[in-house]
Amino acid sequence: MFLHTLRIERITPSGEVHAVPIAQLDNFSMRNFTNDAIFDDTLPVADGTLEAGSLVPLDRLRDAMVLWFRRKQYLQPGDTLRITPTTFHRGETSKS
Repeated sequence: MFLHTLRIERITPSGEVHAVPIAQLDNFSMRNFTNDAIFDDTLPVADGTLEAGSLVPLDRLRDAMVLWFRRKQYLQPGDTLRITPTTFHRGETSKS
């Protein structure tokens, strides 16, 4: 279950804010990049929007995304990446 909804934005040196395209988020979320099971609990849902499980460490997620986006040239020199939690969903238990 995805508990966090995260806003993922690229910020240019001049301060312009752009939602990271879903194709780039999806590209990152593929396990063959990270080989790190901790990121398996991520799901790109729209431009600039990623859902993540409660065990996904946001600081590690940001660092890994920055490395990947720079490698793929999605982030240009001087660009920064901002991850902002927008929603936290409490888990629900199903009643049988």
